[in-house]
Amino acid sequence: MPTIRPSKRFIKAYSQVPYHIQLKIDKALQLLAKDPRHPSLQTKPVQRAIGIYEALVVQSFRLTYERLPGDVSQLRVVGKHDETLTNP
Repeated sequence: MPTIRPSKRFIKAYSQVPYHIQLKIDKALQLLAKDPRHPSLQTKPVQRAIGIYEALVVQSFRLTYERLPGDVSQLRVVGKHDETLTNP
């Protein structure tokens, strides 16, 4: 089970989304911690960003993370799909 570690950027982005989306993010993070390949996360590599992955929160929201040594997932950013993937 990977350790989940949020970046300052992730924490800031998380604090700016509506509460009902924060609840969905929390659920996605629980799934990510248990199984990064859980089908509902639809995890996949971000194009043109080596080592960065995206996971589904809800239809229009994504989170990105980087896999680090020691089974650590560094959360990078969360937000609306296009904005998040423009600068993962």
